[in-house]
Amino acid sequence: MLKTTHQKIRGTIRLGLRELGYFFKGAAGNLFSREFIPVLTLFLVAWELLPRTMTMPDGRPIGNLVPPLSAVAVTFWDMVTNRGFLGDVADSMGKFFLGLGIAIVTAIPIGTLMGWNISIRKRVLPLFQLLSPIPPPAWVPLTIIIFGVGLPMQTFLIFLGAFYPILFNTYQAVKDTDPRYLASARIFGASELTLILRVYFWHAIGAIIMSVKTGVAIGLVMLVIAEMYGGRTGIGYVLNEAKDYFRIPQMVVCMVTLGLIGWFLIEVLKFVELKAAVWKGGR
Repeated sequence: MLKTTHQKIRGTIRLGLRELGYFFKGAAGNLFSREFIPVLTLFLVAWELLPRTMTMPDGRPIGNLVPPLSAVAVTFWDMVTNRGFLGDVADSMGKFFLGLGIAIVTAIPIGTLMGWNISIRKRVLPLFQLLSPIPPPAWVPLTIIIFGVGLPMQTFLIFLGAFYPILFNTYQAVKDTDPRYLASARIFGASELTLILRVYFWHAIGAIIMSVKTGVAIGLVMLVIAEMYGGRTGIGYVLNEAKDYFRIPQMVVCMVTLGLIGWFLIEVLKFVELKAAVWKGGR
Protein backbone atom coordinates (compact mmCIF):
# COMPACT_ATOMS: atom_id res chain seq x y z
CA MET A 1 0.00 0.00 0.00
CA LEU A 2 2.80 2.42 0.94
CA LYS A 3 4.71 1.46 -2.19
CA THR A 4 1.65 2.16 -4.34
CA THR A 5 1.24 5.58 -2.71
CA HIS A 6 4.88 6.44 -3.38
CA GLN A 7 4.49 5.36 -7.00
CA LYS A 8 1.45 7.60 -7.39
CA ILE A 9 3.33 10.54 -5.86
CA ARG A 10 6.30 9.98 -8.16
CA GLY A 11 3.97 9.67 -11.14
CA THR A 12 2.25 12.91 -10.21
CA ILE A 13 5.59 14.69 -9.81
CA ARG A 14 6.80 13.41 -13.18
CA LEU A 15 3.57 14.50 -14.83
CA GLY A 16 3.82 17.94 -13.22
CA LEU A 17 7.43 18.38 -14.33
CA ARG A 18 6.56 17.26 -17.84
CA GLU A 19 3.69 19.75 -18.07
CA LEU A 20 5.94 22.46 -16.63
CA GLY A 21 8.49 21.67 -19.31
CA TYR A 22 5.82 21.91 -22.01
CA PHE A 23 4.73 25.28 -20.62
CA PHE A 24 8.21 26.83 -20.58
CA LYS A 25 9.00 25.36 -23.99
CA GLY A 26 5.83 26.90 -25.44
CA ALA A 27 6.34 30.26 -23.70
CA ALA A 28 9.97 30.48 -24.83
CA GLY A 29 8.93 29.43 -28.34
CA ASN A 30 6.42 32.27 -28.51
CA LEU A 31 8.96 34.85 -27.37
CA PHE A 32 12.02 33.54 -29.24
CA SER A 33 10.41 32.42 -32.47
CA ARG A 34 12.34 32.74 -35.72
CA GLU A 35 9.95 35.45 -36.82
CA PHE A 36 10.24 37.56 -33.67
CA ILE A 37 13.96 37.21 -32.87
CA PRO A 38 15.06 39.67 -35.62
CA VAL A 39 12.48 42.21 -34.39
CA LEU A 40 13.55 41.74 -30.76
CA THR A 41 17.24 42.03 -31.66
CA LEU A 42 16.65 45.21 -33.65
CA PHE A 43 14.63 46.69 -30.78
CA LEU A 44 17.31 45.92 -28.18
CA VAL A 45 20.13 47.26 -30.37
CA ALA A 46 18.17 50.44 -31.05
CA TRP A 47 17.43 50.80 -27.34
CA GLU A 48 21.16 50.65 -26.58
CA LEU A 49 22.46 52.83 -29.42
CA LEU A 50 19.87 55.55 -29.99
CA PRO A 51 20.04 57.09 -26.49
CA ARG A 52 23.83 57.25 -26.86
CA THR A 53 23.91 58.80 -30.33
CA MET A 54 20.82 60.99 -30.74
CA THR A 55 20.17 64.39 -29.22
CA MET A 56 17.09 66.42 -28.40
CA PRO A 57 16.33 69.72 -30.18
CA ASP A 58 18.11 71.67 -27.42
CA GLY A 59 21.27 69.61 -27.91
CA ARG A 60 21.00 67.43 -24.83
CA PRO A 61 21.57 63.68 -25.33
CA ILE A 62 18.42 61.57 -25.44
CA GLY A 63 20.14 59.33 -22.91
CA ASN A 64 19.38 61.94 -20.24
CA LEU A 65 15.71 61.00 -20.51
CA VAL A 66 15.77 57.52 -22.11
CA PRO A 67 18.47 55.40 -20.48
CA PRO A 68 20.16 52.83 -22.74
CA LEU A 69 19.53 49.13 -22.22
CA SER A 70 22.85 48.57 -20.45
CA ALA A 71 22.07 51.30 -17.89
CA VAL A 72 18.68 49.74 -17.21
CA ALA A 73 20.29 46.32 -16.75
CA VAL A 74 22.84 47.73 -14.26
CA THR A 75 20.06 49.53 -12.38
CA PHE A 76 17.98 46.35 -12.26
CA TRP A 77 20.88 44.40 -10.77
CA ASP A 78 21.47 47.12 -8.17
CA MET A 79 17.78 47.19 -7.24
CA VAL A 80 17.68 43.41 -6.83
CA THR A 81 20.91 43.08 -4.85
CA ASN A 82 20.89 46.26 -2.77
CA ARG A 83 17.35 47.64 -2.61
CA GLY A 84 15.16 44.58 -2.04
CA PHE A 85 13.30 44.93 -5.33
CA LEU A 86 12.35 41.25 -5.46
CA GLY A 87 10.60 41.72 -2.13
CA ASP A 88 8.59 44.57 -3.65
CA VAL A 89 7.70 42.37 -6.62
CA ALA A 90 6.57 39.56 -4.32
CA ASP A 91 4.53 41.99 -2.24
CA SER A 92 2.81 43.35 -5.35
CA MET A 93 2.07 39.87 -6.67
CA GLY A 94 0.48 38.88 -3.36
CA LYS A 95 -1.92 41.84 -3.58
CA PHE A 96 -2.53 41.25 -7.27
CA PHE A 97 -3.42 37.58 -6.96
CA LEU A 98 -5.67 38.30 -4.00
CA GLY A 99 -7.65 40.92 -5.93
CA LEU A 100 -7.70 38.88 -9.14
CA GLY A 101 -8.73 35.73 -7.27
CA ILE A 102 -11.68 37.49 -5.64
CA ALA A 103 -12.72 38.87 -9.03
CA ILE A 104 -12.60 35.41 -10.62
CA VAL A 105 -14.56 33.59 -7.89
CA THR A 106 -17.28 36.26 -7.88
CA ALA A 107 -17.54 37.31 -11.54
CA ILE A 108 -17.66 33.83 -13.09
CA PRO A 109 -20.60 32.52 -10.98
CA ILE A 110 -22.56 35.78 -11.33
CA GLY A 111 -21.91 35.95 -15.08
CA THR A 112 -22.89 32.29 -15.46
CA LEU A 113 -26.16 32.80 -13.60
CA MET A 114 -26.99 35.91 -15.63
CA GLY A 115 -26.36 34.07 -18.88
CA TRP A 116 -28.32 31.00 -17.76
CA ASN A 117 -31.46 32.59 -16.28
CA ILE A 118 -33.30 35.50 -17.86
CA SER A 119 -35.02 36.40 -14.59
CA ILE A 120 -31.69 36.82 -12.78
CA ARG A 121 -30.35 38.72 -15.78
CA LYS A 122 -33.15 41.28 -15.74
CA ARG A 123 -32.68 41.92 -12.02
CA VAL A 124 -28.90 42.14 -11.89
CA LEU A 125 -27.49 43.08 -15.30
CA PRO A 126 -28.75 46.72 -15.37
CA LEU A 127 -26.90 47.46 -12.12
CA PHE A 128 -23.58 46.27 -13.55
CA GLN A 129 -24.24 48.12 -16.80
CA LEU A 130 -24.65 51.33 -14.79
CA LEU A 131 -21.51 50.81 -12.70
CA SER A 132 -19.11 49.35 -15.27
CA PRO A 133 -18.65 52.55 -17.37
CA ILE A 134 -17.12 54.28 -14.34
CA PRO A 135 -13.34 54.14 -14.94
CA PRO A 136 -11.70 52.10 -12.16
CA PRO A 137 -9.23 54.91 -11.29
CA ALA A 138 -12.22 57.16 -10.54
CA TRP A 139 -12.98 54.91 -7.56
CA VAL A 140 -9.65 55.71 -5.87
CA PRO A 141 -10.75 58.70 -3.70
CA LEU A 142 -13.95 57.01 -2.51
CA THR A 143 -12.10 53.74 -1.88
CA ILE A 144 -9.52 55.52 0.28
CA ILE A 145 -12.31 57.18 2.28
CA ILE A 146 -14.10 53.85 2.84
CA PHE A 147 -11.18 51.46 3.35
CA GLY A 148 -8.38 53.79 4.33
CA VAL A 149 -4.87 53.35 2.98
CA GLY A 150 -3.70 49.78 3.01
CA LEU A 151 -4.29 46.26 1.77
CA PRO A 152 -8.14 46.35 1.69
CA MET A 153 -8.08 49.46 -0.50
CA GLN A 154 -5.46 48.02 -2.83
CA THR A 155 -7.22 44.66 -3.09
CA PHE A 156 -10.56 46.30 -3.87
CA LEU A 157 -9.11 48.42 -6.68
CA ILE A 158 -7.42 45.40 -8.28
CA PHE A 159 -10.65 43.42 -7.90
CA LEU A 160 -12.61 46.25 -9.50
CA GLY A 161 -10.29 46.41 -12.49
CA ALA A 162 -10.55 42.68 -13.19
CA PHE A 163 -14.19 42.09 -12.24
CA TYR A 164 -16.17 43.63 -15.11
CA PRO A 165 -14.27 42.12 -18.08
CA ILE A 166 -14.62 38.65 -16.55
CA LEU A 167 -18.27 39.20 -15.63
CA PHE A 168 -19.50 40.43 -19.00
CA ASN A 169 -17.50 37.96 -21.10
CA THR A 170 -18.72 35.07 -18.97
CA TYR A 171 -22.31 36.29 -19.19
CA GLN A 172 -22.20 36.70 -22.97
CA ALA A 173 -20.50 33.35 -23.59
CA VAL A 174 -22.98 31.46 -21.40
CA LYS A 175 -25.92 33.29 -22.96
CA ASP A 176 -24.70 32.32 -26.45
CA THR A 177 -24.40 28.60 -25.68
CA ASP A 178 -25.46 26.56 -28.73
CA PRO A 179 -29.07 25.40 -28.15
CA ARG A 180 -28.25 22.09 -29.81
CA TYR A 181 -25.91 21.20 -26.95
CA LEU A 182 -28.61 22.01 -24.42
CA ALA A 183 -31.26 20.03 -26.29
CA SER A 184 -28.98 17.00 -26.54
CA ALA A 185 -28.23 17.12 -22.81
CA ARG A 186 -31.90 17.49 -21.91
CA ILE A 187 -32.80 14.46 -24.01
CA PHE A 188 -30.59 12.39 -21.72
CA GLY A 189 -32.30 13.83 -18.63
CA ALA A 190 -29.69 16.42 -17.58
CA SER A 191 -30.82 18.69 -14.74
CA GLU A 192 -30.34 22.44 -14.84
CA LEU A 193 -27.39 22.15 -12.43
CA THR A 194 -25.81 19.58 -14.74
CA LEU A 195 -26.38 21.89 -17.70
CA ILE A 196 -24.65 24.75 -15.88
CA LEU A 197 -21.66 22.68 -14.79
CA ARG A 198 -21.25 20.43 -17.84
CA VAL A 199 -22.60 22.44 -20.80
CA TYR A 200 -22.85 26.19 -20.18
CA PHE A 201 -19.56 26.51 -18.32
CA TRP A 202 -17.47 24.40 -20.67
CA HIS A 203 -18.97 26.07 -23.70
CA ALA A 204 -17.88 29.41 -22.23
CA ILE A 205 -14.46 28.35 -20.93
CA GLY A 206 -12.53 29.86 -23.86
CA ALA A 207 -14.24 33.24 -23.44
CA ILE A 208 -13.75 33.08 -19.67
CA ILE A 209 -10.01 32.53 -20.01
CA MET A 210 -9.83 35.33 -22.57
CA SER A 211 -11.66 37.61 -20.13
CA VAL A 212 -9.19 36.71 -17.37
CA LYS A 213 -6.39 37.81 -19.70
CA THR A 214 -8.09 41.19 -20.00
CA GLY A 215 -8.61 41.21 -16.24
CA VAL A 216 -4.89 40.59 -15.71
CA ALA A 217 -3.98 43.61 -17.85
CA ILE A 218 -6.44 45.98 -16.14
CA GLY A 219 -5.65 44.50 -12.73
CA LEU A 220 -1.96 45.32 -13.18
CA VAL A 221 -2.90 48.90 -14.04
CA MET A 222 -4.98 49.15 -10.88
CA LEU A 223 -2.19 47.51 -8.84
CA VAL A 224 0.20 50.30 -9.81
CA ILE A 225 -2.40 52.99 -9.12
CA ALA A 226 -3.30 51.47 -5.75
CA GLU A 227 0.34 51.24 -4.66
CA MET A 228 1.03 54.79 -5.81
CA TYR A 229 -1.82 56.17 -3.71
CA GLY A 230 -1.62 53.91 -0.70
CA GLY A 231 1.40 51.86 0.14
CA ARG A 232 4.98 51.80 1.27
CA THR A 233 5.99 48.72 -0.68
CA GLY A 234 5.41 47.21 -4.10
CA ILE A 235 6.29 47.98 -7.70
CA GLY A 236 3.86 50.90 -7.86
CA TYR A 237 5.41 52.50 -4.78
CA VAL A 238 8.94 52.07 -6.18
CA LEU A 239 7.80 53.52 -9.50
CA ASN A 240 6.19 56.52 -7.82
CA GLU A 241 9.24 57.13 -5.64
CA ALA A 242 11.51 56.95 -8.68
CA LYS A 243 9.26 59.50 -10.40
CA ASP A 244 9.44 61.88 -7.43
CA TYR A 245 13.25 61.79 -7.44
CA PHE A 246 13.53 61.69 -11.25
CA ARG A 247 15.30 58.32 -11.25
CA ILE A 248 14.46 57.37 -14.80
CA PRO A 249 16.40 54.05 -14.96
CA GLN A 250 14.48 52.80 -11.90
CA MET A 251 11.22 53.87 -13.53
CA VAL A 252 12.10 51.89 -16.65
CA VAL A 253 13.03 48.85 -14.55
CA CYS A 254 9.58 48.93 -12.94
CA MET A 255 7.89 49.30 -16.32
CA VAL A 256 9.83 46.41 -17.85
CA THR A 257 9.13 44.25 -14.79
CA LEU A 258 5.40 44.89 -15.09
CA GLY A 259 5.55 44.04 -18.79
CA LEU A 260 7.34 40.75 -18.12
CA ILE A 261 4.90 39.84 -15.34
CA GLY A 262 1.96 40.52 -17.64
CA TRP A 263 3.54 38.50 -20.45
CA PHE A 264 4.21 35.56 -18.14
CA LEU A 265 0.67 35.52 -16.74
CA ILE A 266 -0.81 35.67 -20.25
CA GLU A 267 1.38 32.71 -21.24
CA VAL A 268 0.11 30.79 -18.20
CA LEU A 269 -3.49 31.49 -19.21
CA LYS A 270 -2.78 30.48 -22.82
CA PHE A 271 -1.40 27.17 -21.53
CA VAL A 272 -4.47 26.66 -19.33
CA GLU A 273 -6.70 27.41 -22.31
CA LEU A 274 -4.82 24.89 -24.40
CA LYS A 275 -5.42 22.23 -21.76
CA ALA A 276 -9.02 23.14 -20.97
CA ALA A 277 -10.36 24.16 -24.38
CA VAL A 278 -8.89 21.22 -26.25
CA TRP A 279 -10.76 22.04 -29.48
CA LYS A 280 -8.49 25.05 -29.90
CA GLY A 281 -5.32 23.00 -29.79
CA GLY A 282 -4.72 23.16 -33.55
CA ARG A 283 -5.13 26.93 -33.85
